[in-house]
Amino acid sequence: MSPRTVLTFCAFFVSVLGARYDPTWDSIDSRPLPAWYDEAKLGIFIHWGVFSVPSINSEWFWERWLGSRTPEVVNFMKNNYRPDFTYADFAPQFTAEFFDANQWADMFSASGAEYVVFVSKHHEGYTNWPSNHSFNWNSMAVGPKRDIVGELAAAIKTNTSIHFGLYHSLFEWFHPLYLQDKENNFSTQNFVIDKTMPELYELVNTYKPDVIWSDGDWEASSDYWQSKQFLSWLYTDSPVKDTVVTNDRWGSDSTCHHGGFFTCQDRYQPGKLQPRKWENAMTIDKRSWGYRRNAPLSDYLSTQELLATFIETVSFGGNMLMNVGPTKEGTIHPIFEERLRDVGAWLNVNGEAIRSSRPWTSQNDTITPHVWYTMKNSDVYAILLDWPTGSTLSLGAPMTQTGTTVQLLGYSGNFMWKARSGRGIDITIPPISANKIPCKWAWTFKLSGLATMY
Repeated sequence: MSPRTVLTFCAFFVSVLGARYDPTWDSIDSRPLPAWYDEAKLGIFIHWGVFSVPSINSEWFWERWLGSRTPEVVNFMKNNYRPDFTYADFAPQFTAEFFDANQWADMFSASGAEYVVFVSKHHEGYTNWPSNHSFNWNSMAVGPKRDIVGELAAAIKTNTSIHFGLYHSLFEWFHPLYLQDKENNFSTQNFVIDKTMPELYELVNTYKPDVIWSDGDWEASSDYWQSKQFLSWLYTDSPVKDTVVTNDRWGSDSTCHHGGFFTCQDRYQPGKLQPRKWENAMTIDKRSWGYRRNAPLSDYLSTQELLATFIETVSFGGNMLMNVGPTKEGTIHPIFEERLRDVGAWLNVNGEAIRSSRPWTSQNDTITPHVWYTMKNSDVYAILLDWPTGSTLSLGAPMTQTGTTVQLLGYSGNFMWKARSGRGIDITIPPISANKIPCKWAWTFKLSGLATMY
């Protein structure tokens, strides 16, 4: 058999049976990222659990009460609860009586997001599905008495084109098996074998998510967590092997080094192009991922701030995962809903510059501040966070040529322009009445037919 015949046969074999990935980082890292994720750009994160009952400080409430003993949390419990009250006593109050998965799906669809990542289990260990590995510490046994993950997965997959994803914490603050493994300097793996890995396989096989967003990895290596074995199966033999994407939080050695897309740290904004696809996981509430009853208005990012973060993220080639925290009753607070719908309204006008875009040769302008660039096909998009104060918008990065055209997305007609000396463009801004301005925040100029830049 000739070498060419062998290669042809191998290509056919892979196309029929699919690529196989070994439980090594070299093999796992070689897996191409499914295209849908890079094209999507915007996802919605949802942090919901027993921590939504006390709903002060953050989703780390339990650890800050009995672990690090944060004064705000310790004093809150001392002043409002009986001395023998336990964290488990909060669970029956996680009622979710107003949780309507179809309503949530409609809201997420209106945001313009193309994927959601729902917290199936946070570091408290409470599972939002009837896991066979959580005993009575799950949403079917105590609290809502419902399969929260199942209901949301069905609503998202049935009523929207959004990709459904799940967050899962590898570790649990106070689980005795984990604490025992930790005491043994992670030379034992009882917690991983009996709890973490069975949960992950159960989630994938039951709900078939397109995203597995791992967390809680930082105290031990990926070898302890058996992450490479799981990812090898996920990419090779799982029911979502062709569509699933994962992040990088699979062990203290893997974050920002191995896995799928990189998150590196919360609210990650590197400020420059990255060699690997990355994601900015961030919160509308600046101080918490879970809902806080006592959060003042000043702690919520404005729509303008959200869009500025989103636009910068996309300009540098990243995705943004924007977090909301529902109440214990299952409602998404109106301020979160307003932000989601505002972003969706903006994308209705400017989505052409965002979805399926890629970074341009320049990410921000060299003359006018707060201007960010994206590119799709041969068109370049200049996204302005501030509307021009005069009759001219000067941009230093684009290089024009005969036939270059300038349009404002959401506004009819071409804009007049002239080339700047050497490089750049001066765009004439005509008087536009308030009711003709295409959106309230961040305006996009589409530049077509620019000179090729190398």
